[in-house]
Amino acid sequence: MDNDKPREECGVFGVYAPEQDTARLTYFGLYALQHRGQESAGIAVSDGRNIKVHKAMGLVAEVFADDALISGLRGKMAVGHVRYSTTGSSLLANAQPLVVHFQHGMMALAHNGNLTNAARLRDELCQRGVVFHSTTDSEIILNLIAGYKRDGLEDAVIKTMMDIRGAYALLVMGDGKIIGARDPYGIRPLCVGVLEGRYCFASESCALDVIGAEFVRDLRPGEVATISADGLSFRQGPVGGETAHCSFEYIYLARPDSTMDEINVWESRFRMGRQLAREYPLEADLVIPVPDSGTPAALGYAQVTGRHFAEGLMKNRYVGRTFIQPTQEMRENSVRIKLNGNERILRGKSVVMVDDSLVRGTTSLKLIQLVRHCGAREVHMLIGSPPVRHSCYYGIDTAERERLIANQMDVDGIRRFIGADSLYYLSEAGLRAALRNRDYCTACFSGRYPDPPPGEQSKNDLENIYK
Repeated sequence: MDNDKPREECGVFGVYAPEQDTARLTYFGLYALQHRGQESAGIAVSDGRNIKVHKAMGLVAEVFADDALISGLRGKMAVGHVRYSTTGSSLLANAQPLVVHFQHGMMALAHNGNLTNAARLRDELCQRGVVFHSTTDSEIILNLIAGYKRDGLEDAVIKTMMDIRGAYALLVMGDGKIIGARDPYGIRPLCVGVLEGRYCFASESCALDVIGAEFVRDLRPGEVATISADGLSFRQGPVGGETAHCSFEYIYLARPDSTMDEINVWESRFRMGRQLAREYPLEADLVIPVPDSGTPAALGYAQVTGRHFAEGLMKNRYVGRTFIQPTQEMRENSVRIKLNGNERILRGKSVVMVDDSLVRGTTSLKLIQLVRHCGAREVHMLIGSPPVRHSCYYGIDTAERERLIANQMDVDGIRRFIGADSLYYLSEAGLRAALRNRDYCTACFSGRYPDPPPGEQSKNDLENIYK
């Protein structure tokens, strides 16, 4: 079931607070960002010169199950990371934060995103004799910063931003400070908060809420922020031709209680459901969500249409990433371990089932079979986003293009495959309206990439952008 959704990218958190337990604050910040990556977690702390790090494969609670690990990480600043691998395999060597010793001291890096020119940069660095210890593109960024470090850490980060392309939110710790940087299009999110006069960075505002920090603002596209003993300062780095925040953060990836770039995630999903209702006001007895990310859209749809909302599918929230599947029968029916239908609610009803996205279609097929097994008379599938026809190169694993069902079939073909009585997707215009008609990256729907990988076409003059 989990393999039928876009995978989260990564999450970063950093805090400068000499008077507080920075590792513990980072632990709770990462806990709030766990949805962004479940393969590995790590925290690095610094006293201003030296850096200590602990990282391992697993969830935050697993990696730091022994409280002594947190207690042993003492420093006036810390950066943390939760990871899902998009570039680089799922190995401990690729877990972050990455920490290095080099000519100018020690440095730690936490990175969310994906570079589109990583292969070329890695080859150039290898030709200079640089040795890599991981397969992640984050190490490329770290080596570039180290090469520019003689100019000062902030300047080194900005010069590195001139070299790299793609999507990134970076936290760099060294020289007694933490620097945050956001890519020139603002694709990946990064915000700043304040806690008792000290500052912190987070991928999402929900992580600030967890530690009691007050939201200050999001970093602007291409902006660099520094937190240190002197407080908080900002500098403008390279800027893209137009803003292109990731629309899938709002559709599925981000936590619904987060607010990013002035738009609340839950409210945006609710508006997606309202837009669906305006585009497809179906006759039905019930509106049910695919929990949990489909719930706000289903509520919005039900509100506009006046249809009865019900939780026809119940999610088992105590199932982890893996669970025992002792027989082939259980493997084939694994969806019911995570989601089960409420037969008393569904029997004899015409049902509108609302989900946030449809990528491969296999989970939708199983859920529709489950709802029919519970006695539903009709099942109409509504998707709170346009068809996903293109791969993402910016840090979200949307699968290879040939495995995207909307790239292989038309809407009616998909409807027949998943076994729905009808299937409707939110239009791109409807998505834009739900996102307040701001500038967002919709490349996975439209194929229009703001900063394309090699071989992709773009209306932007990238050479002028990165001069």
